[in-house]
Amino acid sequence: MDVTKAIETRRAYRSLEPFEVTEDLIRDLAYHASLAPSCNNTQPFRYVFVFEKDALEKLFASLPKGNQWVRNAGLLIVVFTSKDFACNMRNGIYAYYDTGLSNAFLILRATELGLVAHPIAGFDEAIVKKAVNLSENYEVVTLIVVAKHAKEISPLLSEKQIKSEHMRPERKRFEEFCYLNKVGE
Repeated sequence: MDVTKAIETRRAYRSLEPFEVTEDLIRDLAYHASLAPSCNNTQPFRYVFVFEKDALEKLFASLPKGNQWVRNAGLLIVVFTSKDFACNMRNGIYAYYDTGLSNAFLILRATELGLVAHPIAGFDEAIVKKAVNLSENYEVVTLIVVAKHAKEISPLLSEKQIKSEHMRPERKRFEEFCYLNKVGE
């Protein structure tokens, strides 16, 4: 699959089914994430790949009601960073920018492998940190839910979530988020 196809195929599906998680898969996803550019090559992104049942259950406890669909995943990736990992520019914000780039590479690779890789913001960070033994010095940026896309719609989904399973949510038009030469043009 070429990169254009991966970008166009990638979807944040919520109807999921577990799959066999292997060390080879984890290393493959991590390798591709590591290839992302970063400010001064600091590589501030960090990942905890969680796939064992007991460990997953601890992470599932961090989820609000609207994210219970995550329970059907076979792999959760805790993505974290620290401003201390960033290059010495722009007050450390590049740690988050670079981590986002790395996540995009990981997500596109998962898509290429026929998996759903769905980043989420709905979780209790304190519970996540405790579950993976992460100190307070770090910030959890996102959890990436990895699974196979299920053919059947999950009964855990809301009406809005079901709608987005059937069709890609609308994207902004070029004119709504892009400018030529300066803002307002």
